[in-house]
Formats: sequence, structure tokens, C-alpha cells
Amino acid sequence: MRTQQIVARFLLVSVFLGAIGPVCAQESGAPATAAVDSSATVATPAKQDSAAAIPQGSPAAAPTPAASPAPIAAPITTPTLVDVSKINAGDTAWMLSATALVLLMTIPGLALFYAGMVRKKNVLGTMAHSFATTCVVTILWVVVGYSLAFMPGSGFLGSLERVMLHGMEFLKDAGKITVHHVAPTIPESVFMMFQMTFAIITPALITGAIAERMKFSALLCFVALWSLLVYVPVAHWVWEPTGWLAAKGVLDFAGGTVVHINAGISGLVAALILRPRAGFGKESMAPHNLVLTVIGASLLWVGWFGFNAGSAGAADGRAGMAMLVTQFATAVAALAWMAVEWIRRGKPSVLGLVSGAVSGLVAITPASGFVDVTGALVIGIAAGVICYWGATSLKSKFGYDDSLDVFGVHAIGGIIGALLTGVFAVKAIGGVDGSIVTQAIGVVSTIAYSGIVTAIILVVVELTVGLRLKPEDEREGLDLAQHGEQA
Repeated sequence: MRTQQIVARFLLVSVFLGAIGPVCAQESGAPATAAVDSSATVATPAKQDSAAAIPQGSPAAAPTPAASPAPIAAPITTPTLVDVSKINAGDTAWMLSATALVLLMTIPGLALFYAGMVRKKNVLGTMAHSFATTCVVTILWVVVGYSLAFMPGSGFLGSLERVMLHGMEFLKDAGKITVHHVAPTIPESVFMMFQMTFAIITPALITGAIAERMKFSALLCFVALWSLLVYVPVAHWVWEPTGWLAAKGVLDFAGGTVVHINAGISGLVAALILRPRAGFGKESMAPHNLVLTVIGASLLWVGWFGFNAGSAGAADGRAGMAMLVTQFATAVAALAWMAVEWIRRGKPSVLGLVSGAVSGLVAITPASGFVDVTGALVIGIAAGVICYWGATSLKSKFGYDDSLDVFGVHAIGGIIGALLTGVFAVKAIGGVDGSIVTQAIGVVSTIAYSGIVTAIILVVVELTVGLRLKPEDEREGLDLAQHGEQA
């Protein structure tokens, strides 16, 4: 019986190998052999016929010099008017979608995320911060912000070449359109809109640090001044090829320094200058509706694919890798935060789980176009653990009222991601090697500039319209005191 089983198995294996053998042979060598045979039987007679048809000694019989290769066009270094045929439809479709995804991160994503974490009397006012910021920055970006950030200029600031988007063209009848040199396969208008959504969400992030106590009029003034005096210069330094940090080789694929460190440091400065909320540390300030926060965090996670993968500027392999490591690092960070909280407090909170996810999204942002999944794993673990410490122990030790942990998550997460980009950057993915020293230059420069200029702006706003709500208005809440409405 055992012999029969062995024979049966042998026959079964033989049949299987016999079935796949020809397929393997074709895949491994047959096509190449066929191609060689085909060229031997087709090309050779053609050469013989042509040689027989041309008399010896005729001019045509003389060897002709090989045609020189066409010159390779130099890459453009300024916005340029090109033929519409240069536009890649796939890249453009993806970047239009990515732009919508990033805008979704602010309205309604961030608005809901923040609104769920404040007290009920401040929910509408908190949502208004994100919505109004979207409106203010949109106008400033079109008028002058885009030009100063993304036009070639000095190492510190762009030019006024695109004020009111002058020179940005789409000439339908002539078949011409302008493209930006950073993303030459999509219309410049799409590139401008994509970058606008980054300019919108960055000051909107800051509002979480001063939630429940800043006057709405002061907020509008602050957002306008901060966008032009802080965000625009830093964006130019890092993302415009003529910027001084870009020239030094600082790597920031999607906004670790420009967005997160910038916003987180400014948020801390604002929280210190405005001082803690009335009753901070003495009365409960628990979130009023964490369902809104979870919905907001989920929208942020989905929108972040536009944020990171969209920063490739094209629908290509690098965009795919950025999307992959974003998803992976976010999941790792969420579980890392949850695990630490579970160990320390005995229970894993839903707020901690979504906060960990956001910390992972923040930390992977600068690295997303440069690292593989190994780098994403380390960055995710570091973000979850260290940002938990920053949002709990560090804040408790120094006693500052960073209402919604903008510094603890965005500044610390951005610093982690920026530095680890220098460690885990893979040249095969991003085309460059990383340097932690160079990354540290970018981090320190952003911290210093953002902190100093933010403090100056807040002092100016305090001296003009005033920063803080009146005590009675703060007790009543933003919704009624500032907007005359209730949720």
C-alpha cells in the first residue's frame, strides 16, 4: 500500500511538472530565442536584397554616418509657457484629486477633530476658526502668497512675478499653458491650488493651541500676518529650488518643517503669550463629543494621502510609495500610543488612539517620499511613544495650556520625522542620500524663525485689537460671546 502511495505521488508530481514545464521554458528563454531566430530569418534577407539592388561604387553604397542623437532639453527652472501636449492627463487628474483631499483635511476634517475636543460652549467658534482661516488664506495666496513662496527669487523669499497670478496662462486657441518648474507635467493652476491647501491647513493647526480663549477678530489678524510673514518664507526656503534650505539639501517631502514644526512651535508660543484658559488645572475641560473627533481624525487620515502622495506631483511610483508608508506609519503610531497609554493608565482611550494616528501622519510627512517600510516602522513607533510623552508628561511638567496638543503632536512629531528622514532616506526611492546634520539645520532654523516672528506678530495684534477674550466672554463661551449662536 505504501509503495502504491509513493508511485501515485510520483506520477502526480510528474504530471504537474510536465504541465508547467513548457510554460516555464517559454517564460525563461523561449521569447528571447524566438526574437533572435525571427531577426535571423527576416532581417538578413532584407539586407541581402538591398545590397543586391545597389550597384557597387554608387553613392548609396558608401557608408552613411550615424545620425547624432537629439539634444536633451535642459530642465526648466522657472514657470514656463508650454504646449498643452506637455501636460500629462494622469498626473493632472491625480493632482486635482489630491488637492481636494488636502482641502478636506481642513474643512471639515480639522474643524471636526478640534470641535469634538473642546467644551460644548465653544464648538461653533472652534469650527469657525478652520473655516475662516480657509477663506483668509485663499485670498492672500492668490493675491501675493503663491508668488512670494514659489517664484524664483533670493534664498529667503520669492518674487512678485505672480501677484494676482499675473502670467499664469491657459491659452485655449493657441494650445499653450504655463507649468511650474517643480511640477512640469501639470497645469500651473493645479500646482498653485495644491500648494494653497497646505498654506490653509498650517495656520488652522495653530488654532488648536489657543482654543477657547482668543478673540475672533484677533484670530483673523493673526492668521493673515502669520501666513505672509512665517508660512510663505519657510515654504520658499524648503520647497522652491532657490530657497536656502533646499540648496543645503534639507529633505521635506510634504511638510514636516514647513507645516508641522512651523505650526507646532507657533502654537506653543501663542499658548504661552495668551496664558492658560480660565480654570485650567482647576476644573474639568473634558472633550464634549469625541464622536466628532474620531470622524475628524478619520477624514484627516484619508486626506493625508493627498497630502503625502500628492507631494510627488505626479501619478507615479514615488506617489505610491508615499501612500504606502503613510498608511503603515500611521497604523504603527496609533498602536504605539495606545500601548503606552494602556500600560501607564490601565485603559486604552479612543482619544489616545486617534491622537497616536495623527502623530504618525505628522512624523511620516517629511519622510514619505524618501523612506521604505523599515523607516516607516521606526518613525511610527517613535512618533507614537514620544508624542504621547509630549502631550502628557511634558505638558504637565511645564504647565502650559496647549489646549489641543498642537505642540505635543505637531512640533514634536514633525521634529521626529524630519530628523529620522536623514537617517532612513533611501536613495533608490528619493534620489538623494539623507543627512541628520542637514536635517537638524532645517529643524533649528524653522524653530527659531517661527518662534520669534510668531511672538512679534502676537504682540502687534495685542497692541492693536487685543488677543484675549474678556473673562465674562470666556465663561460664556465663544459661540454666544463671539458669534451669537449655539450648537
